[in-house]
Amino acid sequence: MTFDPSRLKYDAAGLIPAIAQDADSGEVLMMAWMSEEAVRRTLESGRVTYWSRSRSDFWIKGETSGNVQELVDFRVDCDRDCLLVTVRQTGPACHTNRRSCFYTAVREGEEVELMEPMS
Repeated sequence: MTFDPSRLKYDAAGLIPAIAQDADSGEVLMMAWMSEEAVRRTLESGRVTYWSRSRSDFWIKGETSGNVQELVDFRVDCDRDCLLVTVRQTGPACHTNRRSCFYTAVREGEEVELMEPMS
């Protein structure tokens, strides 16, 4: 069956959450939003493209920072309302200059930072 991005379940704003995972380590790197057009652009180019809610514009990961996400695999969850993109990440994935956006844990009621910014 041919994949049709219009068959995904987007929210009222026309967006779907996309989780980026390192293709080699399995580490969860970040979560961002994609529109139907961002899905199409990602699949056509192999460069992961998100929709920036703050800028109301397309955001090709690494376009300005050089911290590129090369698409390895594109997966749709069972409800068709969430995406998993496995990527080869160049540099940090997080805008805080950390490898992953998930660098804060809650342990025994306290926030604990798990990783320092990359140098």
